Amino acid sequence: MNTAGTIDRPLTNDPKKQAPMKPSTSEPAGSATPDFTPSGATGSRQNRTREMQLIPEALARAHMHDRLHEAARERRAVRLATAQRMQRRAERASMRARRALAMAVMQ
Repeated sequence: MNTAGTIDRPLTNDPKKQAPMKPSTSEPAGSATPDFTPSGATGSRQNRTREMQLIPEALARAHMHDRLHEAARERRAVRLATAQRMQRRAERASMRARRALAMAVMQ
């Protein structure tokens, strides 16, 4: 089933591959302004399309950047917690050693 596309749903979205518009028979020839497409319009449309296609990539890059920074913050937090735990353990060992020394001196 090979049906022709409509204005709302063309067969292709590429303007260069679409069929050219035919002049209407109900309008007198030359009544409308002549077809004029500035050269910049096609280029800006293509750039906009390229930018739109790159948006998900930029979004993924920003997401990964945030995830990497979050992981680095989490690693720093884990290292800090580990260092604090080791410091408390060292302080308890120091207090035990002082108590043991005091007990040895007292006897």
